[in-house]
Amino acid sequence: MTVHSQPILPSEATTGWSGDHHRLHRSLRRHPSLLPAGEPLLLAVSGGQDSMALVALLEPLQQLHRWQLLLWHGDHQWRPEAGSQARALAAWAADRHLPLVVERWERPEAERTTEAAARAWRYDRLLSRARQLRCRRVVTGHTATDRAETLLFNLTRGCHRRGLASLRRRRSLGPGVDLARPLLDFSRDDTGRICRRQGLPIWIDASNGDPAFSRNRLRLEVLPVLNTLHPGADRRLARTAEQLEAEEEACQELWRLALKQLELAPTAAGGEAGLQRRVLCSLTRRNQLDLLQSWLERSTGRRLPSRSLELLIDRLNGEGGSGSAALGDGWQLAWRGPRLWLTWEDSELSR
Repeated sequence: MTVHSQPILPSEATTGWSGDHHRLHRSLRRHPSLLPAGEPLLLAVSGGQDSMALVALLEPLQQLHRWQLLLWHGDHQWRPEAGSQARALAAWAADRHLPLVVERWERPEAERTTEAAARAWRYDRLLSRARQLRCRRVVTGHTATDRAETLLFNLTRGCHRRGLASLRRRRSLGPGVDLARPLLDFSRDDTGRICRRQGLPIWIDASNGDPAFSRNRLRLEVLPVLNTLHPGADRRLARTAEQLEAEEEACQELWRLALKQLELAPTAAGGEAGLQRRVLCSLTRRNQLDLLQSWLERSTGRRLPSRSLELLIDRLNGEGGSGSAALGDGWQLAWRGPRLWLTWEDSELSR
């Protein structure tokens, strides 16, 4: 009798699985916690080619992975045709027996009608819906092309390595709910091909061609030039972002080990969490910045802006006696001699 250590994968002839389905399945095997087996998944579906390809790829896999697919669509009401497109998408989902919820954003004031405001609304509603449905994963159709655009966008703005590694496969959306991006191994050309091959309807968002939106200009003007100069530039940029993500995770592990050597036991005078200030200040400046940021984030859940962190390190190195700095949300960093520590005061109780 032959014993198989891995499940036998379905063939395209019997299930409709394509090479793209096998490609996604292999990726999920490499990242098993991305879309946990046997759980409901809340898919954000705009009706564009990336999100439609997402549904088309996950639907045949759901029996093997024992998922329940639940669809969500957000109507921003920015365009006259948005309502009719939402209804057409709902009819398509109903034909495939896929439950879909459509939510409409009440038209905000003109000054709040921005990409950032719309994105914040979408993620807020997705988090709320996921909690109602007891979904631990909200799933989006972001691709390697989106990741390349994000890297370029953050690079031109100037940011830390963490920003260049953004658009990760998985990040927290809120307590108990993570945002998952399973298509980061696929490009926008791939999702277009998948939609054409499967004859999927696509609802075009005319605002995607509006140059008033900065990301559209990157997509329509910058990346095509880079791909002309160096074919496949978008895929290599996405791969660079993934490598930076891996390096960031590795650094976090090393920082946790290093902080164990710097941490001090609590004292009545020193508060609950302390570090050896003199040892910290004896390190290279880059290590001082990274270790202090890591410790503050782990202890308070907040990241300091780069400029604030630089000024704080200057003070820790320059002030020989004692001092303190307000970090926001009631947190304060204090230091005296060789020790620094954190304190917290509830702003509501202090009124």
